[in-house]
Amino acid sequence: MTSQVASFLDHLELVRNLSQRTIAAYRRDLCDLEEFIGVHFGRNNFRWQEVDRTVVRAFLGESGRRGLAPSTIARKLSAIRAFFRYLHRQGEVSTNPARQVRGPRRDRTLPGHMRVDEMEELFRWTASQAAQRNDLTMTRLLAALELFYGSGLRLAELGSLNVASIDLDRLQLRVLGKGRKERIVPITDSAAKAVRNYLPRRAEVAAAGCEALFVGRHGNRLSNRYIQHTVQAAITRYASAANLSVHSLRHTFATHLLDAGADLMAVKELLGHASLGTTQIYAHTSKERLRRAYLGAHPRA
Repeated sequence: MTSQVASFLDHLELVRNLSQRTIAAYRRDLCDLEEFIGVHFGRNNFRWQEVDRTVVRAFLGESGRRGLAPSTIARKLSAIRAFFRYLHRQGEVSTNPARQVRGPRRDRTLPGHMRVDEMEELFRWTASQAAQRNDLTMTRLLAALELFYGSGLRLAELGSLNVASIDLDRLQLRVLGKGRKERIVPITDSAAKAVRNYLPRRAEVAAAGCEALFVGRHGNRLSNRYIQHTVQAAITRYASAANLSVHSLRHTFATHLLDAGADLMAVKELLGHASLGTTQIYAHTSKERLRRAYLGAHPRA
């Protein structure tokens, strides 16, 4: 890794406050670029000033020949643009060679989500199990499902919640999202009820000084992987669509709000999206469903 890449990664962590997962993706993409440039130039002691648009395009072309998905190639291009933008600000290069490079055409896939009746069945089963068993596992699962679907949380956001993050009286939640940006989101009455029922079970096992909302039987914060595994199993039980994930509950949250007439800008703020363009795909999902209903029902469609 060149010193410039290392400096850029430090900038992402210390200045931009990006997550370790995001920084790791930047590191992989830029190390791939460095390796390609070394082969392309036939030497490893190149200068970034030597890299022009044709080199960047050649790298993307090679990535395509390796069978990488268009979305992955687009992510690599985004990382390269950000890196050269940083180098330009630092005076390392005179221009950004990736700025005018076009990314691959990507098929915009609609996010998978569950139907309203499927969500109702999922909550009916989970609530029944939580009431019958009244143990840590099921009361915790119900609370997690209610917060995922009721507030549109990401997996990492839910996993990082502390007891102090949630205000059950005001029915709101303080969430630390991407880039460590904080936002306040509402919670539903049913989510507040589920959390209240879970908290006594948590208190029975929580380790001294543990602030985490969701804890395991040893009293420490649950890992995101464990939350993902348990919630995924519950989703699979009632989802008719294939390959739905924990993140599909976030898609479901947004889709159901828009189907019910919620404002797109309001949904953007609830999801914590930096750009409205990211949220617009959910509007497209709703329009697609309306179109299918129209084509299936109108006599002259």
